[in-house]
Amino acid sequence: MNSTKQKRIADYGIAIGSLPKGPLNKITDVPGVKVGHCTVATEEHNTGVTVILPCAENIFANKLPAAAFVWNGFGKTAGLAQVEELGTLECPIALTNTLNVGLVHDALVEYMVGRCEKDGVPMHSINPVVGECNDSGLSNISRRAIGRKEVFAAIDSACADFAEGAVGAGRGTICHGLKGGIGSASRQIELDGKTYTLGVLVQSNYGKLADFTLCGRLIGPKILEEQQLADVNVDKGSIMMIVATDLPASDRQLRRIIKRCSVGLARLGSYVGHGSGEIMIGFTTAARIRYDEPCGTVNLPILNENKIDLAFRAAAEATEEAVLNSMICAEPVTYQGKTRHSLREYEKYLG
Repeated sequence: MNSTKQKRIADYGIAIGSLPKGPLNKITDVPGVKVGHCTVATEEHNTGVTVILPCAENIFANKLPAAAFVWNGFGKTAGLAQVEELGTLECPIALTNTLNVGLVHDALVEYMVGRCEKDGVPMHSINPVVGECNDSGLSNISRRAIGRKEVFAAIDSACADFAEGAVGAGRGTICHGLKGGIGSASRQIELDGKTYTLGVLVQSNYGKLADFTLCGRLIGPKILEEQQLADVNVDKGSIMMIVATDLPASDRQLRRIIKRCSVGLARLGSYVGHGSGEIMIGFTTAARIRYDEPCGTVNLPILNENKIDLAFRAAAEATEEAVLNSMICAEPVTYQGKTRHSLREYEKYLG
């Protein structure tokens, strides 16, 4: 599903941070990265799946340095243990709803079996990474609507200029009491005369409206008061944060970088409630680790840690803007007579 010139948060005159943005201001500004969605929007279901393709090559044969960090673990994500242990990613990353993790995992296995057979790559074990948010507030989550067909459709639709908002895995999510969704942003960093990119994609489904903060201004209570909306008294729901970069970095350095996504959430008013799962996954396309590497040692480029603050800032800024894009791009969604409104309906509070 391609973008249709959606109005994003920057189009409202809101500037997040100081680092320059990539051409699309999306995770796909990192060369080789693509994103695809499959959305299920019916009377019974508001759900879907979003797939991040990290590179054009067979990723099992050309593994990428990767890291994961669980800030708060109220989640059902699959595949993080091997990423944390080995520091590599060997499969596309998929996002969906809580009860579809197993079905999406199975579909990714089938996809990679087919890809490896096609490429003549022997594969007897694979580690799919599947993230989730609970969209039961806007969808009949128990009737699991996402499986092989939807995952393969998302992969087939993958592109650079993908849609944001209430699409794919973000169709049924709620963020700070308003409609959440899929959002993305990117930042550029210059080192040694070369420009690198760091991009973030979020599936936003967390936070209280009363805590919602925009550029240091607490605007959530104003929206509550105007619309007389019922706010929940707990911060629950979860957010998945996917970080891609072409910066040379080790898995340890990536783990340090992706932790800074938390700064972006804090700026928006999140305090990471008990019932919310905040999970970060990151990878770099700057190196490949061959599955059949014959050498006893492998040289991998890493970042000079005296310069890593630039990557920290990029992760924080891109996460903050990605969440805002997920909210501003999402149209209102109604389920069982109840509507979750879009941030764009409250434009007067954005300036």
